[in-house]
Amino acid sequence: MTRVGNIRGIRGRRVLALAVAGLTAAPALVLGGTTTAQAASCTTSTGPYQKQVENYLKRPVDGRQSAADCKAIQSFQRTYGITPDIGYAGPVTWRTMKTLTAQKAAGKNPNKDKKCPTNKGRIACVDLTRQLSWIQDGSKLKYGPVPIRSGRNGYETRTGSKKIYLRHIKHWSTLYHLWMPYSQFFDGGQAFHSVSLKMWNPPGSHGCVNMRDADAKAYWNLLKNGDDVYVYGRKPGT
Repeated sequence: MTRVGNIRGIRGRRVLALAVAGLTAAPALVLGGTTTAQAASCTTSTGPYQKQVENYLKRPVDGRQSAADCKAIQSFQRTYGITPDIGYAGPVTWRTMKTLTAQKAAGKNPNKDKKCPTNKGRIACVDLTRQLSWIQDGSKLKYGPVPIRSGRNGYETRTGSKKIYLRHIKHWSTLYHLWMPYSQFFDGGQAFHSVSLKMWNPPGSHGCVNMRDADAKAYWNLLKNGDDVYVYGRKPGT
């Protein structure tokens, strides 16, 4: 082999070695999860709902962002799928906290104000304002209340009296190309069904009433075609 050929051979082996190194290094980044460079940094900015968020998280309420405040807010945002998760006390974070507070306050008497009909026998009630649903028989609570995720702005879940007319335990959406387990349709393409993503993740569904898997399964077992559904209120942010 000539000297030129030998140099080319060495270069070729170096290129191959770098290529192999690149192939082995890339999966390590994926398997290792979020790298330091990719991790969302904490903001030092004070949000418009700083005091309210501090109070909710049981932080010192001074209306000024601190490193500890940011970490606590960021942890909440990551738990509930709020992005960007930079610890900013903005409207989406505060809206989520208010919704969770309203859900907790509902306790085991979600229909205290009698907004969902009690004269129809078994009925699935959906309160868009509190993002809650439950099943009752007359005035007797049968299941729930459970948190739900209704339609986002522009795709609002339609209000009014409905009836379940189609059930499909493993429905495939040809429109959005995703699975909708335990689907129970009550208004056009709008249905109760479970979701695999974080249930509270803003901004909302495309009109369906999203539920945790266990709750969607319980609704599937308790309801049937022809059962009443009543939707009222308005989702915060729509």
